[in-house]
Order: sequence, then structure tokens, then C-alpha cells
Amino acid sequence: MKFNLILAAAGLAAVSEAQKLKVMFLGDSITELTCWRPQVWTQLAQANLTGSIQLVGSMNSIGGSCQKPAGFDARHEGHSGYQAYDIARNNIAGWVRTTQPDVVNFMLGTNDVNIGKRNQQSILDSYTSILNSLRAANPNVSVIIDKMIPTSWSDATIEAVNSQIPAWAAKYTTAQSPITVADCSRAAGMTNNMLAGDRVHPNAQGDAFIAKQIGPVLIKVLNDKLGRV
Repeated sequence: MKFNLILAAAGLAAVSEAQKLKVMFLGDSITELTCWRPQVWTQLAQANLTGSIQLVGSMNSIGGSCQKPAGFDARHEGHSGYQAYDIARNNIAGWVRTTQPDVVNFMLGTNDVNIGKRNQQSILDSYTSILNSLRAANPNVSVIIDKMIPTSWSDATIEAVNSQIPAWAAKYTTAQSPITVADCSRAAGMTNNMLAGDRVHPNAQGDAFIAKQIGPVLIKVLNDKLGRV
């Protein structure tokens, strides 16, 4: 009898885990190595959502100076140096084939500009390709696209892409697979004082700003998917 009870409990735990919403943070080093993800986790915990989600991704790295809250799930799909162009063509389909995330938050394009020297349309086309792969893995995926944080010199291509993100989201959003924008741009309040010495990554102030911009949007998306008011 005890063995049967153990099996039943294990089965309930497995079902509970399977029912959790799978959330992926997708991006480059601004996702991988900076400290806004733990701060978003704290917001999710305060909203009583951490028990209803599991983070997914092939990575669990995080910046060494980041404070990790209790229960923090470090899994993500942030890859330093990666460009949206390459992720769209070489990586994303494989990353989401097995994880099949229910919600994806992504900020990409900085490396396309700084390393790839790509133009605005190339980056937007890569976003569309990434979106198609997300929907192929899970037709009901909810997507949050972040406007990119600025460089200290206000790179013109980054600013141009950011200006087009709302129209891109409006064009491709559907009732089945909605797209929401989280604004981490200079126009929303990100300043040079929030950038690290490399003038590209956020410092502690910048991490707090990014978390403030992404967290509430993610909370609303999760509550909508869970049917919570």
C-alpha cells in the first residue's frame, strides 16, 4: 500500500510539473550575463507565479555579481555574442523543438548592429523567422519582444529597429499567439548612466530598469494564460 501511495504522489508531482507554463528568456549577453533576470523572478514570486511556471533553456549561466533570490530558476537561452540573424537561421528551431515554451521573452539585435553590421530590415526579418520557429514548436506561444536598450552613442540602427517594433508586433500578433512589447529603450527612460563601462551592457541601475520594464509585462502575460484576473 505504501509503495502505491509513493507512486501516486510521484505521479501527481509529475502531472503538476507538466502543467506548469514553460517560460524562456531568449537573447544575447544582455540576457545571459546581466542581473535583471533574478529581479524579474522576485517580481514573479511576489505575484505568486513562480509555482505555476518553469523556466526552460539550455543555459543556466548568470553574472557573478548577481544576487539570486530563493528558488531562482536560472535556465535561459541567452548566448553572449549571438546575433538575431544567426539564431534565426541556425539555433532557434532546435532550442524550442524539445522545450516548446509557452511564453518567450526576447531582446535581440545589439550584436547584429555592433558585430554583424546588419541593417534594420535584416534584424526585423530575423525577428519574423524566430517567431515562425516559436510558433512551429508551439502554436499557442505568447511572445514578449523587448525594445533594445540603447548604446551610449544612441546607435541609429538600434533606434530605428526600436521604432518599428510596435508595428512589427501589431502585424504579426494573433489571438492564438499574441505578441506584447516591453519597452527597454532610451525613449522609455534607459539612460547612459544605466550602462556599464563598455557602453553596451546595463549596470546595476540598468538591470533594475530592465526588470521594471519586463516584469510587469511578463506577469500580465502569465496571468492571462493562467486565466487569472
